[in-house]
Amino acid sequence: MNFENSHSDVLVVGAGPVGLLLAAELRLGGASVLVLDRLAEPSAFSKAFGLGGRTLDLFDQRGLLGRLPADAHRWQAGHFAGLPTWLTYDRLPTAHPHVVRIAQHETERILAERVIELGGELRRGHEVTALQQDPDGVTATVDSPQGTYTIRSAYLAGCDGGRSSVRKLAGIDFPGSTGETASLLGDVVLTEETGTGLTRTGTGTVFVGPLGDGLHRVVPTRFDQPPPEGDADPTLDELRDALRAVLGTDLGAHSPRWLSRLRHNSRIAASYRDGRVLLAGDAAHVHAPIGGQGLNLGFGDAVNLGWKLLAALRGRPDLLDTYELERRPAAENVLANTRAQFALFRPGEQVDALRDLLDSLLDIPEVNDRLAALTTSSTLTYDLPGEHPLTGTFLADLPLTVDGRPTRLAELLRTGKGVLLDFTDADFDLAEVPVVRARTENPPAPALLIRPDGHIAWAAGPEGSDGPGEAIKRWFS
Repeated sequence: MNFENSHSDVLVVGAGPVGLLLAAELRLGGASVLVLDRLAEPSAFSKAFGLGGRTLDLFDQRGLLGRLPADAHRWQAGHFAGLPTWLTYDRLPTAHPHVVRIAQHETERILAERVIELGGELRRGHEVTALQQDPDGVTATVDSPQGTYTIRSAYLAGCDGGRSSVRKLAGIDFPGSTGETASLLGDVVLTEETGTGLTRTGTGTVFVGPLGDGLHRVVPTRFDQPPPEGDADPTLDELRDALRAVLGTDLGAHSPRWLSRLRHNSRIAASYRDGRVLLAGDAAHVHAPIGGQGLNLGFGDAVNLGWKLLAALRGRPDLLDTYELERRPAAENVLANTRAQFALFRPGEQVDALRDLLDSLLDIPEVNDRLAALTTSSTLTYDLPGEHPLTGTFLADLPLTVDGRPTRLAELLRTGKGVLLDFTDADFDLAEVPVVRARTENPPAPALLIRPDGHIAWAAGPEGSDGPGEAIKRWFS
């Protein structure tokens, strides 16, 4: 097959979950999309094995929630630094206050199927090796099994992970800190009975979680020695040694299905954008793997960036300036809380006292809710122009009656377009965004202008306040 002179509106580099969701968002808006991944086959292994927080609300708004396994286990609570008192999710402002257990490779399969259904193209075993920008687009050089070729696109999105080739080729720095420790990850069979969750000792921590099919995931972290140099995957003997150093037993670990090393780096790209090249997911930020927050953060990037790239293709490239303005603070929040949690894992009497104090505070509902919201991004808002307190907040869902029939806000957002909800029968005559006259019990405001990513761009205030005109012009013209 001859790929020379290929062209797409957007070239997405990286067929992980973030790149695939971004490609689906772009196809919803009618853009031509090509996804490239350097691996010839999807990985059968998964660092992440749960979806929760804001992600489930976003998946609902795109019709993806029903594709998750109906019998998947659901956790109704989470943890902060492995403290004994759980964070409860039932009071969070979300329509889905739980975490769904699903392996990352299954999530990727679901999203890849969605991209293909929508008419996107996915090429595996194709690696971008060079980039060249000009005022009208990006030319990428690609190595593939069929040979080297170039592809032209109006924009290129790097979703190719923490060691992003796109970020390096674009010359974007990746400042931050390199962790003094590393964790080992093993999906193994255990012969010794053990509890699940996190165990902390004087030499480190071990997380144990069931994966099904007789497998457990064990993640030992040693604080009594630095990690080895280099990027080689660990051996089973190394995993066993780490378990014995922390727990005093190797739990009889054997028959590894996957072994990996997790370095605790905390970094954010110096810029999320260089001209027509943009970064999302781990290509833009990395942090200690605590609480499954990385995938949640990356999906937020994808949904924020997708509709803005569509707007840029229609002549509104200025909207791309708001991508980093809105998403960088979200990454900074995750880096801050994972650094704090990792500090609480360390051994020592001072840390013991701090953990006991913090754990006692988790019995206070307001404290528990605050940390639950922080680690799930459930209360993440954007600093958008507008005086109404709802402006910039996320509306997970809302039961509605439209033309006498029941529906939900999530269903109205399935097309990936924004909507103006009118609860007053006011005369909103807008060409830029559909107006839906609806009824709901106790509406948040008389009218709401909702962006494609579920955030409120404008809310009607008291009589005589400004209408949606400025917000329409800013986000939808």
